[in-house]
Amino acid sequence: MRRKWGFTAAFAAIAAAALVGCASQQTGKEATSAGKEETKQAAETTKAAENTGGGKTLTVAIWDKNQEPGLTEIMKDFTQATGIKTQIQVTPWEQYWTMLEAGATGGSLPDVFWMHSNEIAKYAQYDMLLDLTDRIKDSKTLEMDKFPKEIVDIYNWEGKKQFAVPKDIDTIALWYNKTMFDEAGLSYPDASWTWDTFADAAKKLTKSDGSQYGFAINPTNDQAGWCNIVYDMGGYVISDDKKSSGFGQEGTIKGLTFLTDLMKAGYAPPYEVIAENKEEALFEAGKVAMITQGSWMLPELCNNDYVKSNCDIAVLPKDATSGRRATIYNGLGWAASGNTSMPEEAWKLIEYMGSKDAQQKQSDLGIVMSAYAGTTDNWVKSYPSFNLKAYLDMMDDLVIRPYSKSTMAWTNMIHEKLIDAWNGNKSTEEVCKDIEKEMNSMLANE
Repeated sequence: MRRKWGFTAAFAAIAAAALVGCASQQTGKEATSAGKEETKQAAETTKAAENTGGGKTLTVAIWDKNQEPGLTEIMKDFTQATGIKTQIQVTPWEQYWTMLEAGATGGSLPDVFWMHSNEIAKYAQYDMLLDLTDRIKDSKTLEMDKFPKEIVDIYNWEGKKQFAVPKDIDTIALWYNKTMFDEAGLSYPDASWTWDTFADAAKKLTKSDGSQYGFAINPTNDQAGWCNIVYDMGGYVISDDKKSSGFGQEGTIKGLTFLTDLMKAGYAPPYEVIAENKEEALFEAGKVAMITQGSWMLPELCNNDYVKSNCDIAVLPKDATSGRRATIYNGLGWAASGNTSMPEEAWKLIEYMGSKDAQQKQSDLGIVMSAYAGTTDNWVKSYPSFNLKAYLDMMDDLVIRPYSKSTMAWTNMIHEKLIDAWNGNKSTEEVCKDIEKEMNSMLANE
């Protein structure tokens, strides 16, 4: 389960103090440089040496080990082009934000790192990130209009400062076990499938001895899981103006009840199993026949021997009444520390990673779908044994991942409260009403 982070006043005060201290040091250096021209010249010489690879190495923090090999290859190109060295540091998601929190409070964030829509507000509002606004404006390489506007906007703080450049875009699709479908005498999922078809298949793919379930989903898996069904059935998580919760909406309750009813019927593993095992792990072990998963999971799933021999990908089912087949989508951003000792080098790396060439290579290597328009054609060929086109087909109805200034606070609350619906302790409607009340209170305090 993803770690909760209460953004306390104490943390804010410590972070602010760290920033003030850094600003004071910079001011002192500037005063000294103004009085001693030779010191200034020496500093410029040192900076020039760093730009040609003679200085420090940029630390680059990410959380997905599956992307490390491909990103390492792209960053080697960057080093060859600029002379600036990089070192990727992989910290799993569960510890990644703890690591960044420690870096923020201690004034030692990595030079460049991945930023997420869940977390951007916490860092942006205290100026912990390098402001890229003017650099982007002056760049002859970056074309921000080539990225989806909604993803660009995620990392734009209050319409004034751009704190990250989009890295990628993701969609959600349905993974299914062909062998299990064959044994059950079922046709494979296709674009005609509705969520009712999905429910019927889940029933037929479940074995009474508990050795095999029709599907698996986790209450913490919002973007790749239950969110998509909620929007298909007319619900939503947060209003467009980000002022009210959508958990009291009929469609939201309907979508979540659809899932919890299937769980009560025994077509998915009980919550106790899901709490200890990720959906993809159960899928890779041949314990479940279907999961919904994001395009970022391709390196994991497509390189698994069992999955390669037994499984494939289809578009998500659609709602039988509305015909809607929505996918929650998101995109990571490349950000830099506001306190980095190598701001220009950090910017050059971010600029490079957002360039058409680097974005094209990211897609060509099958790392993830790049965010830059027109760079995904070769991505579908990166794993030829699988129907990657399903992920691109899902782009016909995109819904940006729900977020606001307090995303992590209400996201963690939702995840915890949904457990009662998942394990049947409370009715799904009752849980949704509880979430609506608490979430509205959080939003009112933003």
